Formats: sequence, C-alpha cells, structure tokens
Amino acid sequence: MKTAIWLYLFMFVAFFDLHAQYPILSPFAISLGAAPSFIGLILGVYSITHLPGNLLAGYGVDKYGSKRFIVSSLIVAGIVLLVQSRVTDPWQLLYIRSVSGFVLAFLSPACLSLLAKIARDNVQQSKLMAGNGLVHTMASVLSPAAGAYLVAKLGFALSFTVLGWILIITGVLAIFGVKERQYTLAAAQLFPPVHGDSNVPALKNQKQAGALDEPVPWLFFVIPLGLSCSQGILFFELPLMKEASGSIMTSGLLFSVVSLGALVTLSMLFINRFSPLLRTTTGCLALALVFFGMSVSWPLPLYVSLFLIGMAKGVIFPAIASLLASVTSANRYGRVFSFLSISYSIGAFIGPIVAGHIRSHTSPYFIAFVGLMLALCMLPLKAFKPVQA
Repeated sequence: MKTAIWLYLFMFVAFFDLHAQYPILSPFAISLGAAPSFIGLILGVYSITHLPGNLLAGYGVDKYGSKRFIVSSLIVAGIVLLVQSRVTDPWQLLYIRSVSGFVLAFLSPACLSLLAKIARDNVQQSKLMAGNGLVHTMASVLSPAAGAYLVAKLGFALSFTVLGWILIITGVLAIFGVKERQYTLAAAQLFPPVHGDSNVPALKNQKQAGALDEPVPWLFFVIPLGLSCSQGILFFELPLMKEASGSIMTSGLLFSVVSLGALVTLSMLFINRFSPLLRTTTGCLALALVFFGMSVSWPLPLYVSLFLIGMAKGVIFPAIASLLASVTSANRYGRVFSFLSISYSIGAFIGPIVAGHIRSHTSPYFIAFVGLMLALCMLPLKAFKPVQA
C-alpha cells in the first residue's frame, strides 16, 4: 500500500497546483492585458489540449507502464510553470496553458491505471478509487485559498515559480516512490487480459474470457460526459447567481460547500461495498433531481442544494472508476481511463458554452438535468458484468 500512498501524494500535488491557479489565472491574464473573451480562450484551451494527451496516454500506459508517464508528466508540468512565471504577453500565456493541458493529460490515466492494479479484488479497487476522489476533493478545497494567499504574499511570478518547483520535486520523488512491476504481474492474474492476447498470461477460465472479450460500450462514456457537462454548467452559473452577490469570496465559499458535501460521502467507506453500477446510476439520478430542483427554484436554500450536489459527486466519481476497472482487463486500464478523462474534458468544455448561450431564456440547471437523464437512459446496463477473480 506504500505505492498507493505515493500515488495519492502525486495526484494531490498535481490537483493542488491545478486548482491553486484557478483564482490566479484570470487576474494574471488581465495584468498582461488580455481581453475578457481571450481570457475565456486561455482557460478553455487547457481542456482542448487535454484530449490528444489523454488519447496518447491510454495506449502509452498500457504499452510502457505508468511510472515513466507519472514522472515525466510531473517534471515537465513543473518546468512549464517555471516558464509561465516569465510570460509577458497574453499569447504566450495561451501557448503555455495549451502545453500544460497536454502534459498533465498523461498523469490521471497513469495513476488510475496503477491504482487499479494495486487492488487485490474489486472491493479494494472501489476503496482505492474512493481514496483518489477524497484526495482530489481535499485538493480542490484547500488549493484556491492557498493560491490566492501565495499571490497576495509573493506576486504572480514567484507564485508560479513555487508551484512549479513543487511539481518538479514531486516528480523526482516519484522515481523512487513508484514500484510498478510487482503490481503489474499480480494484476495480470487477478484481472486477466482479453482473450487471445499472447503478450500476457492466459486466462484462468472461460467465464473470465467471455466476460472480457467485449470492450466497454462506447455509450457508457455518455455518463461521465453528461456529469462533467453538468459540473461545467454549475461552475459557470454559480458565480453569476444573485446569492453570490458578485463577490469572489462568496463564490469561493459556495464552491467549498460542494467540496464539503463530497468529503462527507467519500468518508463513508461502507458505500464502497455496494455495486459500482448501482452507485453510478443512483448517484447520477440524485444529482439530476437536485439540478431539476434548482432549475424550478425549489424551497431548499442554495447551500443545501450545493451540499447535496457534492454528496452525489462523492458517490459517482469513484463509482465510475471502479465500474470501469471491474469490467476491464489489467492490460487495458490505460486506454479505458484515458477515454474516461477524454469524456470529462469534452463535457467540461461543452458545459460552460451551453450555459452561456441559453441562460437568458432557459435555466442552465435544467439543461444539466436533461443531460444527466439522457445519459442514464442511454446507459447499457447489461454490458456491465464484473469479473470475479
């Protein structure tokens, strides 16, 4: 389990650095003379360049393993931040952000793939994925305030330099902290390869072979796409609501309420004993109902609604990762988790765009509700039959 702790550390640092830049980037771009429309492009290009990086990461992790991608992604991302601290033009910042999005796209599939291989069974896989969600949530709670504090004390340039060196040092530690080979060999036995692959050990029985011959249905990825689209709508709309009062501090508190809700359900480890398919479907349904309630201005206070959204997220995100791991052979974890990251990136890009175009005549939260319900209706339930070791 030492490797799992190392992986959590790497992901925490990466997410911490990423979220710490959220309150920094817009003011930094303004200080460089960027127009509001160009600032939106600077923020959105990260998700765009994430897509080819995720696609390459999936096949690369399956072929070469996770460690080299974890190490290189952290170190190169740190170097990119050091360069970012010296930019003097909005176009330079755009280029740097596009490179950063591509480089960090390799980290999440690599870490999730190795986490899935560490597990001894499907229940432990669920617990490890829940731990990943907990780490991500803690980073998202702590880092925005830390980023704002750094800028207040050190200024933009020095803040990016500090964050960059943190990533580089963490990448160097990954060289010594990640032990991959022993888990790869064990995972090949516990979560066998697809039938007919001569490069990996043979299947234990025909039941496992039949269960793993079929790839994950493409329609499943509509679920993470709809989920991240709804979150993009929330992140766009929340600061514009009257309850936010146009205050950055108030908006930050509202986002923190979402993260606190996620921490509550992520801390309920007994939830991991339930089927990941059940957790995914019920969590998405609950989330959709909350968005519907917000779209019709139900009587619950905004803070309660946001807390419920966070609780649903704390159930859904680990469940999706566990579900994919339970129906995928170990030699294909990288590809599956890269497609998952691609779905999240596309949804995060579409959500704010849709919200910006329809908010004048339709509640964006209603679109989030419709998107989640459509994704649930398209979910191919019969395709998900977890393989037992």
